[in-house]
Amino acid sequence: MALDKILAIAGKPGLYELVTQTRGGFIAKSLLDNRKISVGIQQNVSILSEIAIYTLTEEVPLREVLTKIKTKENGAQTSVSHKDSKDKLEEYFFEVLPDYDEDRVYASDIKKVVQWYNMLQKSDLLNFEDTKKSDEEE
Repeated sequence: MALDKILAIAGKPGLYELVTQTRGGFIAKSLLDNRKISVGIQQNVSILSEIAIYTLTEEVPLREVLTKIKTKENGAQTSVSHKDSKDKLEEYFFEVLPDYDEDRVYASDIKKVVQWYNMLQKSDLLNFEDTKKSDEEE
């Protein structure tokens, strides 16, 4: 599944899969418990494919960061938890993305990326290469 169907909804835990659009917003399914919720257009929603991480030279799409974590962890869960200390998270993220901008990427951002990676890994949704190839073929 492509990241353009995966959502982070402000005030709601976890990640959601976009199911369908409605007149007043859309229906999303939780990746945590598979419950469906109705989301209004006034709610703050982030599409994971639109998120990028600041580096010293450019913005790196979240897809690439998640792919680097997957490579580092050999497709398994991360070796750090999103609940670990700020220093431990920053050290881990520096191994994944050595030139990330420490002034603009906060510990809370790193926590989200680690948490999102683990959720996507658990749901087996980290196969971005496959969706990238099918997009190029079309």
